[in-house]
Amino acid sequence: MTETVTYSTLLLTLLMIVGLVFFIRASTKDRIETLTLDRPVAPLALLQTLTAHFEERAYRVTAAEADAQRIVLRGRVRPSLFLACFLTLLAAIGGLCFALVLNNLWPAYGAVFLGLVGLAPVAGWFYWQGSDRDEDVILQVRPEASSEDSINPSATVTVTAHRDELIALDRFLNSSQNS
Repeated sequence: MTETVTYSTLLLTLLMIVGLVFFIRASTKDRIETLTLDRPVAPLALLQTLTAHFEERAYRVTAAEADAQRIVLRGRVRPSLFLACFLTLLAAIGGLCFALVLNNLWPAYGAVFLGLVGLAPVAGWFYWQGSDRDEDVILQVRPEASSEDSINPSATVTVTAHRDELIALDRFLNSSQNS
């Protein structure tokens, strides 16, 4: 193998390692989003429905402001064992690739470079430590201006929560509408 090919492979492997590090860091990132829902129900009934849904998902009410029609729920997010193992596996593969490239460049230190694979469990540990946290769900209900005196009340709710919780809420609301 020529030196040009070896150094090109080293450069590509370094770029892969940079991407891997950013991927591992992103695994612990908060993915908080806001969803606005318009529902043809009374504001209090909607607030009770949403609160019951999130309490079923192991969230607990931590603050309730009746005048602002705002409720804050808090729940503990547990890390995924599958994702911790997957990140460890990816880090092991990345470390092995980097070690093999370094071994081609400096064969005398080949066994030392294979020690990079031993750093792979740090990726799983980093994910596990960063993902085990409390997350808040904020429910803000605003009655429609035209619906206060109306026979058919409607409300607008703004839900601020983790992206996965919003997806589960959307499924719940769609299934309750269909049934």
